[in-house]
Amino acid sequence: MSVSDSDAITRALAQAPDAPLWVGYSGGLDSTVLLHALAASPRRRERGLRAWHIHHGLHPQADDWARHCREFCDAHGLELSVSPVSVARDGGDGPEAAARRARHAAFEAGLGENEVLALAHHRDDQAETLLLRLLRGSGPDGLAAMRRWRDCGRGQLWRPLLDLPRAALEAYAHRHGLRWIDDPSNQEQRYDRNFLRHRVLPLLRERWPQADAAFAVSAELSGQASGLLDADDALALAQTRSLDPQALSRSALLALPQARRARVLRRWIAALDLPPLPAQGVLRIESELLSARADAEAQFVWHGAVIRAWRDLLHAQPLRPALPKDWNHDWDGREPLSLPDGGQWRLDGADAFDMPCVAHARRGGERIALPGRTHRHALKHALQELGVPPWERLRLPLLSSSDGELLAAGDLLYSARMDAWLRERGARLEWVS
Repeated sequence: MSVSDSDAITRALAQAPDAPLWVGYSGGLDSTVLLHALAASPRRRERGLRAWHIHHGLHPQADDWARHCREFCDAHGLELSVSPVSVARDGGDGPEAAARRARHAAFEAGLGENEVLALAHHRDDQAETLLLRLLRGSGPDGLAAMRRWRDCGRGQLWRPLLDLPRAALEAYAHRHGLRWIDDPSNQEQRYDRNFLRHRVLPLLRERWPQADAAFAVSAELSGQASGLLDADDALALAQTRSLDPQALSRSALLALPQARRARVLRRWIAALDLPPLPAQGVLRIESELLSARADAEAQFVWHGAVIRAWRDLLHAQPLRPALPKDWNHDWDGREPLSLPDGGQWRLDGADAFDMPCVAHARRGGERIALPGRTHRHALKHALQELGVPPWERLRLPLLSSSDGELLAAGDLLYSARMDAWLRERGARLEWVS
């Protein structure tokens, strides 16, 4: 290993934050070098240096790899946490992407407040990521590729080695006599990233030896452009929001330039923790939802999420089923009532109802005697006046007395009788959807 390579790794790690530090440790070359180099610092050990292995369970040798990581950490006096994850095999975008999602979900869920997770991605990885994003037609956000720093759960993710070629890590590992795992799947060229690594990038480097450095510069410049756009996106999103964070004004969206509108939509979906919009998602929203009639109930569904157009608003949320029309359940209010769609209904502030009650789904034609009114109103019209969207009405549980009087619709409407009963006791109904 040359002095320059050694100095480069030392300089890269000199920026280690003064915070508890985890290292994502697969047992492979890259993460082994990162963990070993960080462990060489007594101060980092004192601050709480630990290794974190994600056990995907996809390879027959997965248990052996976890055992190797345990032995390495024991030998170097390091704490190791092993997190088994379940990798969805039917997501439609391949095992690589599914494993990555499962891994990062575990990191985000497990990282503590103000903790930092260090990952060993290097310049060669960045080149592969940039090319993959180009081939998918990504814009500035995607072409920024992997960021050196980003938020991760309650902490932050740090990639200190992004400026270093893999060759520098290999030289470090050989000099220190390190042992690591070679995952045989890294040689399988049916995976896009491996095809780029073994076939495309060697050819590019043959003609343009500085290709990796150029790709890194492009990613950095794209990141800067993305950052500038991001500030204006945040302002535009704030201007299109309604009082409900899950809803945006269609007219305000249409007032934006089309390119800005696309960025705002993606930012909104990310803020709601919904799956990223697919490649044609924005186009579908533009063509099918933004210009739909106010009463058309147009919708776009993807990966368990849905965006619906109703009145002037776009509503985005997880896709949830309507209550079965034949659902009903005796309920005395003593315990929370579990609903068929996974929601819950509970009575807060009182021990129980003082009358026999039945919870049930809407069947159509219901009428309710509202407080301060002299006659009963159609429930459908009362919910429309409240601005309750049609799909929410289908999920709304109703409460009736044993003689058939409608007492409540979720926690949105109370009959005069139920309203008076709740007020006398300082109680309320709460519908958690």
